[in-house]
Amino acid sequence: MINRELIDVFSEIAREKNVDRSELGSIIEQLFLHLVERDRGDSSNCSVIVNLDKGELEIYAERDIVDDLMDPVMEITLEEALKLAPEENFQIGDSFVEVIDPTIFGRRLVTAAKQFFSQRLQDVEKRYVYEDYSQRIGEIVIGTVRQMQRDNIYINIDQAELLMPRREQIVTERHRRGDTLRAVVKSVEVTPRGPEIIISRTDNHFLYKLFEMEVPEIEDGIIEIQAIARQPGDRSKIIVRSNDRRIDPVGACVGMRGSRIQAIVRELNNEKIDIVNFSEQPEVLISRALSPATPLDLYIDEDDKYCIALFNDDELEFAIGRGGVNINLASRITDYRIDAFGKKEYDRNQKQQATPLAEIPDFTSAKAKLLDAAGIVTVSDLLNADEEEILAIDGMGEKTLEDAFNLVAAYIEEDNNEEEVEEEVNVEQLLDDLNEQETVVEESAGKEEPAEESETETAEDNMPETAADETPVKDEELTLEEKSK
Repeated sequence: MINRELIDVFSEIAREKNVDRSELGSIIEQLFLHLVERDRGDSSNCSVIVNLDKGELEIYAERDIVDDLMDPVMEITLEEALKLAPEENFQIGDSFVEVIDPTIFGRRLVTAAKQFFSQRLQDVEKRYVYEDYSQRIGEIVIGTVRQMQRDNIYINIDQAELLMPRREQIVTERHRRGDTLRAVVKSVEVTPRGPEIIISRTDNHFLYKLFEMEVPEIEDGIIEIQAIARQPGDRSKIIVRSNDRRIDPVGACVGMRGSRIQAIVRELNNEKIDIVNFSEQPEVLISRALSPATPLDLYIDEDDKYCIALFNDDELEFAIGRGGVNINLASRITDYRIDAFGKKEYDRNQKQQATPLAEIPDFTSAKAKLLDAAGIVTVSDLLNADEEEILAIDGMGEKTLEDAFNLVAAYIEEDNNEEEVEEEVNVEQLLDDLNEQETVVEESAGKEEPAEESETETAEDNMPETAADETPVKDEELTLEEKSK
């Protein structure tokens, strides 16, 4: 009866801790072996049998029967064995199986047993958590923020504690205790304190899973996500491809009136998302990836995965983006190294690159001839040539080559400065012209009213004098006649 009560108590604790019954039986066996070892000093000759269904618990200790007792834990005398089991016919060398009553352990040992049992339960819980989340890597989980410590956020989900370090948090977000948080399981590591489950909101896979949740065509495999590049909290670019010609991948991801994409944007704290339709042609793909800017022209080297994109000077800022975000994301998502230039800047660079070395100020004819003999004629030839090959030219030393590079660099810098000065002068001239036009307009506007008054006065002055004098004369004549009468 006592054994059954013990089993029931252990079973109740295991249910509270969500421990499997098979694990509970193993823990109880370890527990009583631990008690025996604490009581006797050795439990290697003991065994524990636990039957949870019947509520039975039995502890056995196997001891050798000897004539001269040397180890009271592992041995027993023949006389004592016959006293404990008089019905048996023991002899020296036989094994005696002793039944140990679990109730013999005192309060001190019971307290130690509670600690041992609690520790084993925690170990089992940690193992369960590790096995569970190690199979959920890449899945989205939803938990409650428990605490924030040293820029780290700890989230509770059932019995598990998940960690989101600062590097995995979106910088524009602020969370408080009790907030509900959604993230993707990034990794699960074993540490001395238990499993460390790292979750992330900045990982590219988090954006992928959000699209998979909101766009059924992605989950069904009709639309594939080819690549993702993110600047978490600022902008993301995603390349999509449809396996069904009847379905527009961009339209499917955006949804009716933007319902699908807006749900993802709200989850990411208004992070801008550019959806790019896949193309086999690099120029088309790169042009789409550079959205919202539209390049004027693209020069692509497919072997080196390099691209030069030309833009109108007023659109270059949009192409590069704040802090270079737009062009960097486009480069990462297309796997091309992209350099963006304004049209004027590119033309100026081309002109500089095509400049013959002999025309550069202070570039001696001797240096130009040495390089010309090796096929290096222009600035571009020199900058793109291999340094070791140049040094292999007879008469070309490291000092001479360094001077040549310095002269080219000085020429390019001076040419750029002259261009900037010219642009500033043009801007100033434009401002002066505008100011002059405004002054002329103001003066003209100020003279309009007096001109109208003079015209009126002139019209009155030019009235015929006769017309002006006729009426008074007639009135005077009539008056005299009336008087004479």
